[in-house]
Amino acid sequence: MLSLRAVNQYYGNQHTLWNVDLDLPPGICTGIIGLPGMGKTTLINCITGLLPIASGSMVWHAANAPPCDLQAVAAQRRHQLGIGYVPQERRIFSQLTVEENMHVARMAKGETQGSMQGEIYDLFPALYPLRQTRASAINEEQQYQLALANALVTRPRLLILDEPSRGPGQAFSLWLAQLLMRLNRELGLSVLLAEQQLSLIRRVADRFCLLYRGRSVAQGRVSELDDPLIAHWMASAR
Repeated sequence: MLSLRAVNQYYGNQHTLWNVDLDLPPGICTGIIGLPGMGKTTLINCITGLLPIASGSMVWHAANAPPCDLQAVAAQRRHQLGIGYVPQERRIFSQLTVEENMHVARMAKGETQGSMQGEIYDLFPALYPLRQTRASAINEEQQYQLALANALVTRPRLLILDEPSRGPGQAFSLWLAQLLMRLNRELGLSVLLAEQQLSLIRRVADRFCLLYRGRSVAQGRVSELDDPLIAHWMASAR
């Protein structure tokens, strides 16, 4: 689905990503882990187009279509390829209602009817009675659910979440884990999860990529994400 090869990125003179290789296969949940400042959000921003890369390649593979150079696609058009994104700050339209938010999300992809219109409230039943309520009037957990609904309403092939566990609390993290497992394992949605909460990664992800100072220092199946590996790379970053 998405292949990154030797990706480098700079903030001014600061080298922030170093020759990162990463494969995101279809139907797989991949966790990007690391302590704050290790490059997780930077990598996400490169994939979504919010940051340019200095060198390397990012190739999007779609069924029955030739490979697409992701760098040649503007950030505001990458969702049209099938990339859904929920950043840390959610980015909902606070003065629009819940339903209007999802309508805008559909329109941004050039659709007047959402392909998940009949399913979205099954995934987010708490939003149904709030559908005519302004987003500014709902609570933090509901706002994050709305941000997820906005990303999902056009049925993306890849859902990217940046630090979702920074939400309202433990109950929210448990709900989120159940939702991601349903999206990934029942509906076949590919997921890229940038997260420092290891319990969430171990619960929902199939594979992991551990970043240390902008370098991918370990990758593999989540079953290989053992305590010695975590202690070595995450403790040494303190």
